[in-house]
Amino acid sequence: MSHDSKGATAIFIEDPGTFFDDRVDEAMRRLKFRPLSLSRRYLVDLLQRYIFSSNLFPPDDETGRSRRQTLAELYLKAQNTTGPQRLDLLKRLGDSSLYISGFFGDSLSRKVVDIDYYVDMGGVAYGALSSSAQDEDLSQVYGEFSTRFAEFVDVLTYISQESLVQTNGDLLRLYDRYMATGSRLAGEQLVKTGLLNADLQKSKTHKM
Repeated sequence: MSHDSKGATAIFIEDPGTFFDDRVDEAMRRLKFRPLSLSRRYLVDLLQRYIFSSNLFPPDDETGRSRRQTLAELYLKAQNTTGPQRLDLLKRLGDSSLYISGFFGDSLSRKVVDIDYYVDMGGVAYGALSSSAQDEDLSQVYGEFSTRFAEFVDVLTYISQESLVQTNGDLLRLYDRYMATGSRLAGEQLVKTGLLNADLQKSKTHKM
């Protein structure tokens, strides 16, 4: 996707903000997920921001080239930094963990670091932001993203995949996601395919 704003927005029939606003509403209705209105707004803004890959993988200060830092690198850097820079790093860690888990979760199953690691790191980052935020509303938003991280991942996954399971490979990755995170969306999809008993799905979801 082009980093150029005109090129990026050209693929949308409507304004990107309206587009993502509608998709988030649809996903949350489908999943019966009702977060804080400010958390919903935060998610829409995150989706708009990551239209541009340069925001997800910002250029290196020295080389000017995009460099994907590992979650561990971002976390370590945040731990050794103070003030606004620390908060910026924690926000980037939380936001990128959420986005990658939602949109690229299936590919993570083939990596050394899998989706549950991203979920854990994202939750930790948002938890730290919640504790550090001076604004009470912002603290509540970060707190909700920390405690309900997997549910926000489901929203992004729904938007990305539109709940379509097309191959046996998809089923296997879906099952792996369900076993690793207890994802309600993955569980419901497995029930529809007949691969998972509805009672077992409810039991595992309630334990998460």
